[in-house]
Amino acid sequence: MNVEDRPIGFFDSGVGGLSVLKEAVRLLPGENFIYFGDSKNAPYGIKDINEVKALTFNAVDFLIEKNVKALVVACNTATSAAIIDLREKYSRIMPIIGIEPALKPAVEYKRKGKIIIMATPMTLSESKFSNLMNNYKSEAQIEPLPCPGLVELIETGVIEGDQLDKYLREKMNPFLDEGIAAVVLGCTHYPFIRKALSQVLTEKVPIIDGSRGTVKQLKRQLNEYNIINKKIKGGSIEINNSLNSDEIIKLSYKLLNLEE
Repeated sequence: MNVEDRPIGFFDSGVGGLSVLKEAVRLLPGENFIYFGDSKNAPYGIKDINEVKALTFNAVDFLIEKNVKALVVACNTATSAAIIDLREKYSRIMPIIGIEPALKPAVEYKRKGKIIIMATPMTLSESKFSNLMNNYKSEAQIEPLPCPGLVELIETGVIEGDQLDKYLREKMNPFLDEGIAAVVLGCTHYPFIRKALSQVLTEKVPIIDGSRGTVKQLKRQLNEYNIINKKIKGGSIEINNSLNSDEIIKLSYKLLNLEE
């Protein structure tokens, strides 16, 4: 098999990275993709960093055995914990793409109020996030908002309804009176509750995630390594999950094909 025809590997702690894969399918429709979600061990955001690193490398080993030509760590927590180590080990042989909260475009809106960054507790506690926030703290009011439990809801298919609405209102209500400039979705699971979140916010607030920027970087790296697939359509998608259950695979395909 020619290297350009080999698949691109996508990894997340569960089903969240499908939000990034969906963007990749739009931008690179001729590429073949293999996705691995580690829902058996989700969520990563409340685990110890060394455990997250070990789980991430196990998942990457699975994808490398599938003969992937590039790797997208479509998980903010795993990126924070392991992207440096992954690049040290693998970047000589293939592109390694991570994801981080899309703070820059939120700042560029220059709206009044706070920029709320929804993320897992671990993502917000890592130095990678602190460095990112420090880059923009003089330009905007930035409010990190840990969201424990939200990944678990999404992993069970809760992307709308009263339970989710109650969770989001409890998180957002303290900020509504003072004004929200933008909401940054700092976990790849969260784009799947974008509609529910927009209904909780009392005004039209930009809701931003890092999927598009991540996929654009993937495309740049494929070109730099000269391994981009020349086909313009017809790529394949294979979904794997550590739970190895029909229910999680069915949910994965449902999320991947959600209407905007």
